Amino acid sequence: MLQGELALAGFSPEDERRLRELEAFRITPTKELPPVEFLFRLHGKPCFARGELTGLSGKAKSGKTFVCSILMALCFQRQVLSLERNDDIAPLHVLWYDTEQSDESTKDILCQRICQMTGIQQDQFPSEQFDVFNVRQKPVNERLPSLEVAVRYRKPDLVILDGLRDLVSDINDGVIAQNVMERLMHLASEYHCAIVCVLHQNKSIEDHNPRGWIGTELKHKAFEMYECAKSGERIFTWSQTDTRKYDIPEGLSFAVNEEGIPYRCTEKQLLEAQFEAQRKMVAKLEKSGGRPNKPYADLNPKYAHKEGRKHVFDVKLLFTDIMTPGQTYQEEALKTEIYAKTNAIKDKIHDEILRQAVTEKVLLCTTNPFGKKEYVLPP
Repeated sequence: MLQGELALAGFSPEDERRLRELEAFRITPTKELPPVEFLFRLHGKPCFARGELTGLSGKAKSGKTFVCSILMALCFQRQVLSLERNDDIAPLHVLWYDTEQSDESTKDILCQRICQMTGIQQDQFPSEQFDVFNVRQKPVNERLPSLEVAVRYRKPDLVILDGLRDLVSDINDGVIAQNVMERLMHLASEYHCAIVCVLHQNKSIEDHNPRGWIGTELKHKAFEMYECAKSGERIFTWSQTDTRKYDIPEGLSFAVNEEGIPYRCTEKQLLEAQFEAQRKMVAKLEKSGGRPNKPYADLNPKYAHKEGRKHVFDVKLLFTDIMTPGQTYQEEALKTEIYAKTNAIKDKIHDEILRQAVTEKVLLCTTNPFGKKEYVLPP
């Protein structure tokens, strides 16, 4: 439509300007667009897109900062656990913007964890590639503008914003939340960086949504969402919950050693940790006089799985963990160990497990002179 026709149709000069500008945003089937660029791969699937926001949520002490450490180490290492930096990408420039922890905690994580994971010597720390800022002491209204200036000046590939909540004075103010998310989206897009926004989940055990209105906005605007959970003592799981592109159904389980360094843990270790966490919760409730929702923890999945309505026990694994080969065990002592390992509370189940072990020749059974059954695990 010509300019004169627009005027005749009642459009003001300001309307005309907006219409002309809008043409730059038109999408057609033939419009050529650059492909989405991803920094990393998890289990071979692309993740952490440039120009986009990624949400990372979890309960308190659920491993969010451990995951951030893994991501930052990956900027200098080709592979960390099951995460890989894309083959065509050189070491990345990362900006860690810490709003939560003390200066000492941030430095400790940097020196004792990230430097250890990357092999970077502290006296050779590459400050030109790794910007670390702790802004907990800055006023709330200064934190976002300072982040914007830092990204504009330093031009990082990856930004770790730990945590998003501290950019706003009220996490339930919808107007402020929307404004913050719009500014972060614009920042990621304009400077072609991936911004990881870390945010706690709601306090309720059942509620896994990111906290507050700012969390709702993050979930709506993020390209991907990931969740951290503590599975046991020093064992964590990290998994994708939402994505606009590539589904990654398999999560990542990792443990943390005494030096605070994450390492890949096995499914067996994860199951044991989950079961032990259940047992501790039940014991704590019973000790305090409370009653858990279930009177006992579930059967240990390391040794038992369900087939229909029946539990099937891996007796070979169970008694290998309980017994020393060639040593004689009385029945009552073994039943105590069976309960401790499997959490099966019924004596009838203990008898069935022992019968199954003898039938499958996992155990040898004899009767002593006092009429008591004794069992031996063959060498």
